[in-house]
Amino acid sequence: MSSPGRRTVKIALVQMRCSDDVGDNLARALARVDEAAAAGAQIICLPELFRSRYFCQSEDHAKFDLAEPIPGPSSDALAAAAKRHGVVIVGSLFERRTAGVYHNTAVVLDADGSLAGIYRKMHIPDDPLFYEKFYFTPGDTGFRAWQTKYGKIGVLICWDQWYPEGARLTALQGAEILFYPTAIGWHPSEKKEFGANQHGAWETIQRSHGVANGCYVAVTNRIGTETPIGGDGIEFWGQSFVAGTSGQMLAKASVNKEEILLVPIDLGKVDVTRTHWPFLRDRRIDAYGDLTKRYID
Repeated sequence: MSSPGRRTVKIALVQMRCSDDVGDNLARALARVDEAAAAGAQIICLPELFRSRYFCQSEDHAKFDLAEPIPGPSSDALAAAAKRHGVVIVGSLFERRTAGVYHNTAVVLDADGSLAGIYRKMHIPDDPLFYEKFYFTPGDTGFRAWQTKYGKIGVLICWDQWYPEGARLTALQGAEILFYPTAIGWHPSEKKEFGANQHGAWETIQRSHGVANGCYVAVTNRIGTETPIGGDGIEFWGQSFVAGTSGQMLAKASVNKEEILLVPIDLGKVDVTRTHWPFLRDRRIDAYGDLTKRYID
């Protein structure tokens, strides 16, 4: 495969542990941004809801106090870091839009510190210890992609990663990299029986987005076992990763260590892959109308 030209970009995934101290979480995230930038990162992605422990393990009205507006203190701090280092930052925040309307929202800060845009999580789960419907209004931004200094990127959030429709609609806007800030893990009591299959499915579905769309996929998860309501809690499985334009695993972080996964990628390969495996060309858009139905009876 010949390339129309190399466009090398270094991306960094910040895999971190989160505590009850929201100020400390933000400070440590900003320190990791400093570290990643010093190592040459140009686009840096933080995990989902990194400012706190994963509070959706219970339905607790007091947890709404963790939310903040956008722009607000956290997005301002990330914007200042982006401007200081000349990097793009993807940060996942608990957004207070107005009284009674809260979102799970990602901010995209461009390299000059400006807010390129926000994405509000579209798919909201409601499973044991993942009671997100209690907290988050479904997103109304639609699927989004933004031209940043270092490439056109799309952002989706955690539960979105299971839906090929979201990845496709983001890629169709020209996204060269799909970023997925994530907070996902095992129920410890289920890990022995289901753990390998659960993690394998999670990794496979996201790598398949790279295959189907001929783009890069970058997934940032947290680590550690969190038990904010007691019991076994959730054992977050880490293993943040970057997949290439054919779904190949380019780099993967550990299960239980805080680390910065720094990965150079060639955005020129998006065009190479899409012209040699032209899935976008051969889509039968005239035949897909029923995708807007819940079920075809």
